[in-house]
Amino acid sequence: MTEREMKQRTKAFALRVIKLTSSLSKDFVGRRLGDQLLRSGTSVGANYRAACRARSKAEFASKLGIAEEEADESAFWMELLIESGLIPAADWKSCWTKPTN
Repeated sequence: MTEREMKQRTKAFALRVIKLTSSLSKDFVGRRLGDQLLRSGTSVGANYRAACRARSKAEFASKLGIAEEEADESAFWMELLIESGLIPAADWKSCWTKPTN
C-alpha cells in the first residue's frame, strides 16, 4: 500500500467514525463513549500523516506506533458500543459497509 492510499484509508476511517458517533444517543453514556471514539478514531489519520512527515526512521516508527495505539483504542470503544447495545445494528452496518459504485 502506498503512502497516498494509506492516507485515503485513514481519512475514510475517520469519516466513518464521525458518521457512527453522530448516530449515537445523546444521553450521558452515548456522549462519553462517542467522544472517546471520535477522538481516537480521527487521530489515527492525523498521526499517520504526522508519521509521513517524520525527520528520521526512529521518529517515523514512534509516530506510526501512536497511530497504531489510537486504532487499537478505537477498536476498544467500538467493541464497547456494540456489546453494550448502544449501536443499533442498522447504524453499524451503514457506517462500515463499503458503498457500491
